[in-house]
Amino acid sequence: MALTFRSSSRVHVVARLTALVALAACTCVSAIAQSGPIKVGMALDISGPFAGPGAEARDGFALAIKQLGGKLGGQPVEFVQTDMAGSPDQAKQLVDRFVQREKIDLFTGPIASNVALAVAPSLFAAKVPYLSNNAGPSQLAGAQCNAYFFGTAYQNDQFHEAAGQFAADQKFGRMVVMAPNYPAGKDGITGFKRKYKGQVADEIYTKVGQIDYATELAQLRAAKPDAVYFFLPGAMGINFIKQFVGAGLSKDITLVTSGFSADEDIIGAVGDPMLGLFNTTHWAHDMDNAPNKAFVAAFRKEYGGRYPSIYAAQAYDVIAAMDAAVKAVGGKVSDKEALIKALAKAQFPSVRGTFRYANNHYPVQNFYLRTIGKNAEGRVTNKTIKTVLENYGDAYASQCPLK
Repeated sequence: MALTFRSSSRVHVVARLTALVALAACTCVSAIAQSGPIKVGMALDISGPFAGPGAEARDGFALAIKQLGGKLGGQPVEFVQTDMAGSPDQAKQLVDRFVQREKIDLFTGPIASNVALAVAPSLFAAKVPYLSNNAGPSQLAGAQCNAYFFGTAYQNDQFHEAAGQFAADQKFGRMVVMAPNYPAGKDGITGFKRKYKGQVADEIYTKVGQIDYATELAQLRAAKPDAVYFFLPGAMGINFIKQFVGAGLSKDITLVTSGFSADEDIIGAVGDPMLGLFNTTHWAHDMDNAPNKAFVAAFRKEYGGRYPSIYAAQAYDVIAAMDAAVKAVGGKVSDKEALIKALAKAQFPSVRGTFRYANNHYPVQNFYLRTIGKNAEGRVTNKTIKTVLENYGDAYASQCPLK
C-alpha cells in the first residue's frame, strides 16, 4: 500500500493510524501528478484537553485513508502527522515546520478553534488549503474569510443555533447557558442566544479542560432555571453530566446540549445518566443515506461494534473531500487556483448526504434534534427525532467578500 505516515522532526510521535476496510466505491484514475507524493499535514489532538475528540477524529481519518488505499485521487500520499495537544503556541510552531520544511500541500486536524486561529495565518500565507474537520470559528466566516480555509464540518454558531431553536420551540422560559472560555465556547453561546427567545438567567464560562463543576452546580441550584444549555466537549462534558445527575439536579432541570457533549464517545463514558438528554447535530449514525450507512457499518466492524462519533464522521468527510478535489485536478495540487475551485465544488459522497458550501466555504446543511435512549439491543444511544433547521447557512456569510 502507498500510504506513508511520518511524524515531523523533533515532535511528539503519534501512533500510526489504524488500517480499516476497503471502499467499494473507490475509483482511482491515472493522472499526471507532481514529482513525489502529495503531502498532507495532520494535526492530531491525542493528548491535552481535546484528546477524546482527537482520538475519534484519528479513527475517522484512518477509515477513509485505508478505504482509499492510502492515496488521494489515485496519487501516492505522505501523511505528516503530529500531536498538537490542543495548544495554540505549540501548534503554530509545528505548522510552521509543516509549511517550511515538509512543504505540505494540504492540511487538516486541530479540534479546537483557538488552535485553528493560531495556525491559519501560516497556512494562508503559504497558500496551503486548510480543511477543518471540526473547528469552525466565526472569525474565519465573515469579513476575515479566506479562500484557503474550508470549514468542512460546520460554523461554530450553527450547532448552538439549532439548540436555541429547539429551546424556543419547547418554550423554556428561563435558562442558564454554559461553555468553556475559548472562541468556540463564545461562538456557541452567541449562536444559542440568536435563536432562543426566553430569558437567559446566567452565562457561565468555565476553564478549558475543567473537570470539577461543584461551583457551577451550586450556581445552577440557586438559579433554578427551567433548563440548562451546555457546550462542554470531551472529558469536560463527561464530568459535568455525571456531577449534574449525581447532584440530583436532573429531577427539576432539563439538560439541552449539542452533539459534541452527547455523542457516542460521551455516552460510552457516562452511560445511563445520559438518558433523556436532548442534543442537536448536523450528522447522526442513523441518518438514512448510502454513504452514511456504509461508513457506520465499516466503522462498527473495525471498532468492536461501537458507533462512530461526530468527530469521526467529520474527519472521514475531510479525506473524501480531499480525494475528490485531487482527482478533479489530475493530481496537480501545485495548481492552487484549480485545487481551491475543486475543493469548493465539494463533489464528494458526504456521510451527511447532499453537501454544499456557502460563499465563505462553510457548509449549508440540515441540523437535527436527537434524544438519548435505549435501542432494541438495550444499548444507550442517540435517536434522531426531527429536523430543526433545514438547508441552514451561518450568520456571517454575507460579510465574506468571497464570491
